[in-house]
Amino acid sequence: MSAPSGMIDPAIFEGLQSKVDEDTAVRDELKDIIQALEKQNRNISFVLSRAHSTPYADLPSVLKAAEEPTQNAIETVSKLAQAASKQPYYKFNHMWSRQIQDALQGILFWAWLGGKDYNGNEAKCGRLLTLEELGETLSVPTNLKDRDEFHITIEEYLLALTSLVEELTRLARNAVTLGDYERPLLINQFVKDVFAGFQILNLKNDILRRKSDGLKYRVKDVEDVVYDLSLRNLVPKKEQ
Repeated sequence: MSAPSGMIDPAIFEGLQSKVDEDTAVRDELKDIIQALEKQNRNISFVLSRAHSTPYADLPSVLKAAEEPTQNAIETVSKLAQAASKQPYYKFNHMWSRQIQDALQGILFWAWLGGKDYNGNEAKCGRLLTLEELGETLSVPTNLKDRDEFHITIEEYLLALTSLVEELTRLARNAVTLGDYERPLLINQFVKDVFAGFQILNLKNDILRRKSDGLKYRVKDVEDVVYDLSLRNLVPKKEQ
């Protein structure tokens, strides 16, 4: 009696291996771009961290130094968008979500400090870029619903905004040590407005909800800075 032949065609697994190899190649391509973005995000953070030890009058030099790494990050995000849009978005988006949040936070902080807007115009300190303005800055779509392509999500924007509030809370304290008593007042109003905005949202994302809940502590931290200034009569008086 002859031995039974195999009942499963090996070609099935050969086809699966081919698909696995294709996915691996895609991941490797995306990983290289994401690693470049990580490095550029660190460069932006390094430059902008000088704002914590730079008097307000000298901030333009910090913003000028941040232009090149910011532009590099913008170009890399555009490159990532081109590569990622060839693939199903939700199959690979977990690979870059954190790096995109960091890039958004860096650009938000740069704009808040008075960096140029996406049209290259000078801007005042205290500005908040909207989700749509960030999309225009990065030349990528936002909150897509009608097609499966790379885009910036609302969640990524809101998480970046919570990181911005944390950075500004630190800046409020450091501004006082530099003898700048006006920026804490601006930051105080800004973080209160952001916190009030988050209260309007009905958040379903667990991470985002926890980050949102933590904003009330950042508000209190900045309020404490302003309160200490008021006790010492250091709150700038507005001219009549």
